[in-house]
Amino acid sequence: MSHKRPVVGVIGNSAMLSETYAVHAGGVMNMAAVADVAGAMPLLVPPDPRYVSVEDLLETCDGFLLTGGRPNVHPEEYGEAPTPAHGDFDRCRDGVTLPLVRACVERGQPFLGVCRGFQEVNVAMGGSLYPEIRDLPGRMNHRMPPDGTLEEKFALRHAVRFAEGGVFHRILGSTEVMTNTLHGQGIKTPGARIVIEGYAPDGTPEAIHVRDAPGFTLAVQWHPEYNAARDPVSRPMFTAFGDAVRDWAARRAS
Repeated sequence: MSHKRPVVGVIGNSAMLSETYAVHAGGVMNMAAVADVAGAMPLLVPPDPRYVSVEDLLETCDGFLLTGGRPNVHPEEYGEAPTPAHGDFDRCRDGVTLPLVRACVERGQPFLGVCRGFQEVNVAMGGSLYPEIRDLPGRMNHRMPPDGTLEEKFALRHAVRFAEGGVFHRILGSTEVMTNTLHGQGIKTPGARIVIEGYAPDGTPEAIHVRDAPGFTLAVQWHPEYNAARDPVSRPMFTAFGDAVRDWAARRAS
């Protein structure tokens, strides 16, 4: 009997290691959450369609972690023109993740979206984004604090309330939890089949899934990978994701 761990593709981000050396990178806390809590093998995915294809990724990986990232989804992906408020972009990552989300939804292959990944799921399904949540009337500043330790930046800052009886309620065992918040953008118009199950107190969508999808399609606007092994919200989320990935791997092997 094989005890090989299922493989989770962890979407990387483009960065510069020095002024002249470009890299594709992934946060260690993402790898730890996948390995230690989901019980899968993390595999860093270059966020560039010149080097990977959606078809190869679907065959190589059993599930995907759509990570956070500083650049935003380009607004042309939802029919709007870019403005300075939209910030930086990564069209190469858009070219991998958006078709990957749609393919996973169709196949029933599991993914977990985090922060930018949450926004990618919405855009992939036809939704749009606000360029800057804090500029909207009545909204709080959801961005990461500019100063402080890592613990201070990822500290729990607001509640998220879930729909009674929904998938997040079932997984987390509660209709209200406390989360961190480190994002500037947010959902403007939900995509087709996007179900918003969780909201911040100011009305910002925080937890979604895809209606009638045959697989695990959860995404959250906060960063559950931080302290995932010990946090009472993060741990059951990554555990459920790992269970879905193992189920997909087992069915593929049978």
